Amino acid sequence: MTVLVFVSIVLLGAICAGIIGSLSGLGGGIVVIPLLTIVLGVDIHYAIGAALVSVIATSSGSAAAYVKEGITNMRLGMFLEIATTAGAVAGALISTSAPSSSIAVLFGCALIFSAGNSLRKKEEKVVTDSSTLAKKLKLPSHYPLTKDKEISYGTKNVIGGFSMMGLAGMLSGMLGIGSGAFKVIAMDTIMKIPFKVSTTTSNFMMGVTALASCVIYVQKGYIVPDICLPVMIGVLVGAMIGSKILIATDPKKLRVLFAFIIFFLAANMIYNGIKGNI
Repeated sequence: MTVLVFVSIVLLGAICAGIIGSLSGLGGGIVVIPLLTIVLGVDIHYAIGAALVSVIATSSGSAAAYVKEGITNMRLGMFLEIATTAGAVAGALISTSAPSSSIAVLFGCALIFSAGNSLRKKEEKVVTDSSTLAKKLKLPSHYPLTKDKEISYGTKNVIGGFSMMGLAGMLSGMLGIGSGAFKVIAMDTIMKIPFKVSTTTSNFMMGVTALASCVIYVQKGYIVPDICLPVMIGVLVGAMIGSKILIATDPKKLRVLFAFIIFFLAANMIYNGIKGNI
């Protein structure tokens, strides 16, 4: 296979990955890594490096819009980034020295969890009171509901959320995914942050977390322009197309459809990892 053919296949696959990732809410990396490893036979460490670069690009673009709208809690995000970046570096160090088959099985398990979490019913919960530590750190905030109305919310269980963020960062560094599902659980379920705030703040954090682990992959030589560039461009284009499709269709039905696709990809990753084909 020539370089031109390889790059063309990766670009088209990354566009499809960006569309699926955008519609499912899980990001393009969940499709890019199976595409590169199972279909094209790329070593999973190089696939993870490319996926992390795409996470940085997509997170940076969408996070800016959420920050401008005033939904993202930047103080909370920057505080929790301490845990996610430390976890991401640790995860990257583990991943770059771990067998490819073990990473593939863990990646499949993480996909299944993320797909299942994307299907759960999400309700906007607003807690008005905050824990003592949250007040000291000034984490409670507010977000605009309409142009003339704001909703104030409190913050609970800071230590529990901080610990969960460390795990989310580790999985991100190990598997090349944004770990948005785990970050949202930390803020939404543990810290009782409203779902809208937790998702946008998680998106704001993903790029920084991915960048921290990318440093390790660069040092190990797993960031290759021939793979990373078409992946980054393709995922960005796919995400833009996916956002337009999302507006014109029923998001609930789409999430169910793509959840089954993700379950299929996860099963393939686990199977190939156990068989030692990756």
